[in-house]
Amino acid sequence: MRHLPVRMARWSARHAGRAIAGWFAFVVLCLVAGIALGTNEATTKDFWVGEAGRAEATATEGGLERSPTERIMIRARSGELDMAAAGAAARDVTARMRDLPEVESVAAPVRSQDGEVLLVSVVLNGPELEGKKNVVPLLEQTAAVAADHPDLVVEETGSPAISKGVNDQRDEDLALSERISLPVTVITLLIVFGSVIMAGVPLLLALSSIAAAVGLSMVASHVMPDAGVGTNLILLIGLAVGVDYTLFYLKREREERARADGRLGPEALVELAAATAGRAIVVSGLAVIVSTATLYLATDVIFSSLATGTILVVAVAVASSLTVLPALLVVIGRRADRLAPRRAARRARRGKPARAGKPETGRVFAALLRPARTRPALTLCLSVLVMLGLAVPALGLKMIDPGRDTFSRDIPAMRVYDRLTESFPELLVTHEVVTRSTPERAAQVKRALEDLGRRARTDPLFARAPKNPEGAKDLTNRAANPESPEDLRPTVRTSADGRISVLELPVPHPAPSAEAIASLTHLRQDHIPATVGRLSGVETAVSGDVARGRDYVSHESDKLPLVLGFLLLMTFLMTVWAFRSVVIGAIGVVLNLLSAGASLGMLVLVFQGTWAEGLLAFDSLGAIASRVPLFLVVILFGLSMDYQVFVVSRIQEARQNGMSARDAVLEGINRSAKVVTSAAIVMVTVFGAFVALHLTEMKQMGFCLAVAVLLDAVVIRLMVLPSVLLLLGERAWWPAEVG
Repeated sequence: MRHLPVRMARWSARHAGRAIAGWFAFVVLCLVAGIALGTNEATTKDFWVGEAGRAEATATEGGLERSPTERIMIRARSGELDMAAAGAAARDVTARMRDLPEVESVAAPVRSQDGEVLLVSVVLNGPELEGKKNVVPLLEQTAAVAADHPDLVVEETGSPAISKGVNDQRDEDLALSERISLPVTVITLLIVFGSVIMAGVPLLLALSSIAAAVGLSMVASHVMPDAGVGTNLILLIGLAVGVDYTLFYLKREREERARADGRLGPEALVELAAATAGRAIVVSGLAVIVSTATLYLATDVIFSSLATGTILVVAVAVASSLTVLPALLVVIGRRADRLAPRRAARRARRGKPARAGKPETGRVFAALLRPARTRPALTLCLSVLVMLGLAVPALGLKMIDPGRDTFSRDIPAMRVYDRLTESFPELLVTHEVVTRSTPERAAQVKRALEDLGRRARTDPLFARAPKNPEGAKDLTNRAANPESPEDLRPTVRTSADGRISVLELPVPHPAPSAEAIASLTHLRQDHIPATVGRLSGVETAVSGDVARGRDYVSHESDKLPLVLGFLLLMTFLMTVWAFRSVVIGAIGVVLNLLSAGASLGMLVLVFQGTWAEGLLAFDSLGAIASRVPLFLVVILFGLSMDYQVFVVSRIQEARQNGMSARDAVLEGINRSAKVVTSAAIVMVTVFGAFVALHLTEMKQMGFCLAVAVLLDAVVIRLMVLPSVLLLLGERAWWPAEVG
């Protein structure tokens, strides 16, 4: 592996045209292959975990799975609801919806308890997750009905409409983040290189790497289904690491060019850069890939999708740095060599001296490094105390699975959802009790489930079952006594073979609320054991809005120690392999833990409370989205390894060139400080742009990543790491030999 980057750079330098053409042909091929195969999206069953997952699998087996449902609300624009006009609008909605091929059934209209809203429920064809694709014709028909009945407000909501609104908002947010991060990235690169051409190279390679990774991810989805988040992460990580890897390589080539002072050609300069920066890029990329791969241990389709996207874009970014980048540098170098005499002549005619090389570090970096250089022990103690202090809030971490109640109210369907649940609170949450038994016990199971329903109605945490109140009979054309016990009894649905039954129990509380969670606890621990749980040989499981979230959080909490353990082990082994030093490996693990802990502490401090809501434009969940901590720890370890590898590589190189341990540390930090900080600025900008997004989960991810990179680049790499290495001296490289 040590000589592979050099061999690849040598071939690319000697065949620059073929290397450049081959790279862009590869990018096009990836995109064409991805588009041709399409994306294999995850299905509902791919998201099943825990008891809720078992319940949904059982219900699906009996043909009783949850179907995507839309709710059309009809209310007066002002004053009391005119039931005759509302009835006409309901009949119009019903007729239009029944004519759509996307619709399976339309329920009879139901009037709210206060009599101010009429509700028509529409069940769509297909599984639950496909509802967002099929909901557009329904929204169009609802809008048409609203136009035909201007005296009424006719509006639609439901899981499909909300999911579509969330996706649309996410797409708009990603476009906004690109508009923020791309200009800042360009400006940063211009400051670093002072050249439009050189600044454009990292951006070009990052964007082409993203394009290739998107195509490859579509192909990979046919092996591992895509949960709909992989592309978002490819854009996020791809721009960050793509620019970083190219930046490190470019800076090293320019150093070699300045050192050669015209004595070496572009091909030789590229080979020299590949021998150092190229190897560091390979090690760094492998470290990110290996650490990210630990997400597969979570056995969760979302984490698997995130891992696949990250691994692909990092692998492609590494490949671009080793193949097309040397070729581009040779082409640019040849052009620079041709123009150099003319530029020198112009400067001579103007009486200007030749440009002197810029110092590796400016006054800012020198000031940041001074404490570690002069008083390493004190600097180490204070820096570690600061990082530990920032990490303290993470001890109070609470996790929640953010459901639809937490989505932004800028989504029209969410505003309608709020009005819907205000008029029909029983639609906030539904628990689904699913049983499996033998066909001959179907009647016995049904009686037990009905008994369970009666017990639930006496529990103040549960809602009375939905009913048809007075005034709805004329609209539904069916005779129903609104006060009949039969009408109030929750319905038990049984499969055709009599083996599987489902009981739905409404709860008038939002899914994340303490009341809704308590109702699930009562159901699982009290009501079921006292009723259907007493029947021997009957399997019982609970699913629904709350159970899904609680079981998902529990599943992730159980997997966290396993993932974290493997992450620490692989980080240690990768560092030891790269630098042949057990001590450096241990230091890398500890520093990564410090960085991750401090950033998670800041995340909890900012997002788990309410004090920063106005500042960052979010509504606190009172907890952190359950996917965020595990994902962030893994990604942060990978990104921290980036800086660890590049900084320690420069120190190791200086040491191998004969410097003392102390001088090697100072030389390596001096030479890497500016480029590492420039790379950090790019990453902070890319991640920080996500704080401007609407989705709280994405805000949390962007904030935590931005804070972690900033702390890692400034506190860890400029204060803690040099202090530790200066204090340890030669012992830091045990058992490696100086060579």
